[in-house]
Amino acid sequence: MFFARHILPHLEAMLEKFPVLSLTGPRQAGKTTLLRHAFPHFHYVNFERPDQRLMFTEDPLGFIRNNGPRIIFDEVQNIPEVFSYVQAISDEKGAPGQFILSGSQSFLLNQRISQSLAGRVYVAHLLPFTLKELPVQDDLYTTIFKGFYPRLYAMDIPPGHFYPSYIQTYVERDVRLLKAIEDLNAFSRFLGLCAGRTGQLLHLTSLAGDAGISVNTAKAWLSVLEASYIIFLLQPWHRNFNKRLIKAPKLYFYDTGLAAYLLRIQNPEMIPTHYLYGALFENLIISDIVKQFYHAGMRPSVFFWRESNGTEIDCIIESEREVLAMEIKGGMTYAEDFTKNLKRFPDEGIRKVVIYAGDEEVQWGNISLYGWKSVSSIFDITRV
Repeated sequence: MFFARHILPHLEAMLEKFPVLSLTGPRQAGKTTLLRHAFPHFHYVNFERPDQRLMFTEDPLGFIRNNGPRIIFDEVQNIPEVFSYVQAISDEKGAPGQFILSGSQSFLLNQRISQSLAGRVYVAHLLPFTLKELPVQDDLYTTIFKGFYPRLYAMDIPPGHFYPSYIQTYVERDVRLLKAIEDLNAFSRFLGLCAGRTGQLLHLTSLAGDAGISVNTAKAWLSVLEASYIIFLLQPWHRNFNKRLIKAPKLYFYDTGLAAYLLRIQNPEMIPTHYLYGALFENLIISDIVKQFYHAGMRPSVFFWRESNGTEIDCIIESEREVLAMEIKGGMTYAEDFTKNLKRFPDEGIRKVVIYAGDEEVQWGNISLYGWKSVSSIFDITRV
């Protein structure tokens, strides 16, 4: 089943400018389905198939010429040699829109692209659905619990069946390829500990101690989770950019369904009473904003703000036109208490917003309150 994705106009535009387009992202984000439906005039080659790998290995130039002039190479990380040929042929022709590269092991794909195709390739990122892309509008707790991977909706797979398989495939097929990770059981435990820190400041020493690993190992494993689009780290915001890099970030998952599974949440009814409900709701909103940036072809300009006394603004969206300060509250009934931290935040050049778990829109002075389903409408991603 094909679902329309908001990234498509951006992909089409970049194919008119670059000879090579790479679509990267986590497993099961819908990369293959999108490319095959959106670009039927490209010949599709899947290097997961042994016969395709063999034919390429035996006669690389003949294989490319017979399948050209426009080719989608999927699971391209399985044939490292293809990158050199793509480089040579794209340079020789000099025309845009020659090749599309994709693969499920994104960290290997990105590594090989940076080695061979720098300056020739545009790298786009397809992540799981945003709230606006969901084909089914569920209630809040079901949305958090189910998550946003397209296959859940295309095949109507229960989350309790989808996520165990997803984690097993990720750990055994992707993580195993990285030399730095030898103990896969320890890595799986580490992943669960990260879920328990959703929406929290990342303290590496504490995380490493709980996982029984060194701080350097924890850093390396976090890098793996970031590179494979499982987690992202939200950096603190400061007027002075240099200060932004030396403060502790906050940890979030790209998908709340995966985080809920790792937290052993078994059904949507467990969500509102779970001790991390507030963090999961915050994760839902912030990950949706980050996905909107990526699907528009933009680096996320999203941060949080925290004073040494603990006063915090959950989300800061920075642009040339304005700074948007956002508080995220899991309560379904709006309360003036939602705005207390925003009132302490400077007013000059700042737009202030509260996103909460209800539906009504309310205005308190210069602070606007929106329901959680309105997150995609509070800022124009094309103007950031």
